[in-house]
Amino acid sequence: MTPAPDRVAGIQQEWRRERPDLDPAPQGVIGRLHRVAGLLTEQLVAVYARHGLTEGDFDVLATLRRAGAPYERTPGELAQHTMVTTGGMSKRIDRLEEAGLVSRRTSSTDGRGRVVALTPDGVARIDAAVTEHFANERRLLDELSPADARALERILTTWLAHLGG
Repeated sequence: MTPAPDRVAGIQQEWRRERPDLDPAPQGVIGRLHRVAGLLTEQLVAVYARHGLTEGDFDVLATLRRAGAPYERTPGELAQHTMVTTGGMSKRIDRLEEAGLVSRRTSSTDGRGRVVALTPDGVARIDAAVTEHFANERRLLDELSPADARALERILTTWLAHLGG
């Protein structure tokens, strides 16, 4: 079954008319991928918001939760794992600490270093949010057949590796 023409197809058609010397074919993939990413982000962020979290908050809490007990990392490690600058990370940590979801303390392995750790409330919040998040991702991916989902994962993995991500 061929999908109905979408906004990207219309844009491509306009470029073919206005600039027949250019090939708008890559927009078929790039444009749709960009639109899909935006629509997926809206769906994902809605789940985070139901748990009182921003996308960045969810990212930090999930990174700490994935670290395993005692659910801690240094601010530098958090910045590295979330691709956020250390300055931006400090603001996120401040906000999460004010909400009682993380705490800062001296490292048990390096008395000069500091670590950020999930509080019991933080563990409960991220566990609830990630449970709903995974169900939401399943719902979104179930729009594709299992074969298409596997093929898309393979293609995106290969492309991402070529792009250096």
